[in-house]
Amino acid sequence: MTDERAEDISGLSFEAALEELERIVRQLEAGEAPLDESITLYERGDRLRTHCEARLKAAQARIEKIQLDADGKPAGTEPLDPA
Repeated sequence: MTDERAEDISGLSFEAALEELERIVRQLEAGEAPLDESITLYERGDRLRTHCEARLKAAQARIEKIQLDADGKPAGTEPLDPA
């Protein structure tokens, strides 16, 4: 396939990966790609989906939650416990 298809997904930002995944979905939904290309697109799309999920989980782990004091007022933050 093209160099674009061989591009390393791990270096893509979430936004770039999502944009490419959406493009692939549109191509597959249009049904205009030959079977072999459709399979290749689907496989790349699946890798992009996995990459996006991993990036979202990593971002969620960095989110801070607000600690409240005894009066219910914000008193600071602490790292989100993803468990």
